[in-house]
Amino acid sequence: MSRIGKRPIILPEGVSLEVKEHSVFVKGPKGDLDVHLPSDVEVKIEGNVAHVLPILEENEDPEQGQENHGTAAALLHNAVKGVTEGWKKELEVAGTGYRCSIKNGVLTMFLGYSHDVQVKPIGKYTKITCPDETHIIVEGVDRQEVGQTAATIYDCHRPDVYGNKGVHYKGQKLIKKVGKRAAAGGKK
Repeated sequence: MSRIGKRPIILPEGVSLEVKEHSVFVKGPKGDLDVHLPSDVEVKIEGNVAHVLPILEENEDPEQGQENHGTAAALLHNAVKGVTEGWKKELEVAGTGYRCSIKNGVLTMFLGYSHDVQVKPIGKYTKITCPDETHIIVEGVDRQEVGQTAATIYDCHRPDVYGNKGVHYKGQKLIKKVGKRAAAGGKK
């Protein structure tokens, strides 16, 4: 069995799980999510603790069942964290004249192109905010939707290391290549 799958999922106060045939409906204070389960995994709820258990049948691949066991447990854990605390990604816009703003729920960015770049949030509960003209915050309940929205914004103008401009994640380290050096001895 998977080590990740063996860990119990503790349900905080205000979070409820409803198990259906091949999905788990997670509801909490920040929203609700539907987590799809593979056919070889089941969820058992005991009080405020949920356990993900593999269903081992002779006609199925046991290795695939173990992989699905860990994946389903991780997705369920992420859903519980999302409906209680939420997920958040922060991005920064750097460059002369580069700026961003929110207009009618759509992120509008000027990134040095001949046109403004517009990005809509992916998902029902995903929200984009701009505290100032150079910072973007993507928040939401679903980890995948928050990450996909942040990646879409990042891909609008990937950071140029040498020009020090573009969109990058907050705290991201940009690695510069070492320049060419003259040979020590040189040719004679």
